[in-house]
Amino acid sequence: MTEIVSHVGVVIVGAGSGRRMGGDKIFLSLAHKPLLAWSVDTCQDCEMVEQIVIVLSASNLKSGKDLVTKRGWSKVVKVCLGGRRRQDSVRQGLKGLKNCDVVIIHDGARPFLTHDLIHNGLKAVQETGAAASAVPVKDTIKVADNLIVSQTLERQHLWAVQTPQVFRFDVIAQAHEQVTDDVTDDASLVERLGHKVRLYKGSYQNIKITTPEDWTLADAIAREREGASRHRL
Repeated sequence: MTEIVSHVGVVIVGAGSGRRMGGDKIFLSLAHKPLLAWSVDTCQDCEMVEQIVIVLSASNLKSGKDLVTKRGWSKVVKVCLGGRRRQDSVRQGLKGLKNCDVVIIHDGARPFLTHDLIHNGLKAVQETGAAASAVPVKDTIKVADNLIVSQTLERQHLWAVQTPQVFRFDVIAQAHEQVTDDVTDDASLVERLGHKVRLYKGSYQNIKITTPEDWTLADAIAREREGASRHRL
């Protein structure tokens, strides 16, 4: 295994509308701190991360810049405006990074990012230039048309992909320049160019908060982690 590259940047994407939550959620308080702060705090404290770009909607830009100052996020080099689609927002975030060898792309709506997820992604990316955290699917997955099952997929081959997703900067920049089709994650862009994407072990607690039910689960996880932290002290 070669040494992990030194120039690592992070793009944290939080420019979504929060439609399924019933409103914008990125600054809602989760266990006494803004949702966005959970992932940015982790990146700020990670020794491998040199710079961070945060991507937000127009209505949240000022609040984002104020939060950077309030929480002392010295690694945040830019808070920028997102685009119409998630991939447009990521593209804007990539433009904010300078002298970056490897970029970690993470959803601001996934609060439970850990140093292990970052470090393991930085190891995995060395194999193919593209890596994504993922967990094995627990449920049986069926393909259906008009609620009629047409196929049952083999569960042992199915993975639920998360962020962080980690890329050599040149690989993901090329993918964002050349692929214009709608995709649901950055790994899909890279796959369209024929690059292999290496999956590495994610976490079942690394949930994305999309609905009110997700928020209830996230609150329980956050309180459990707060309790564990107080116990260690």
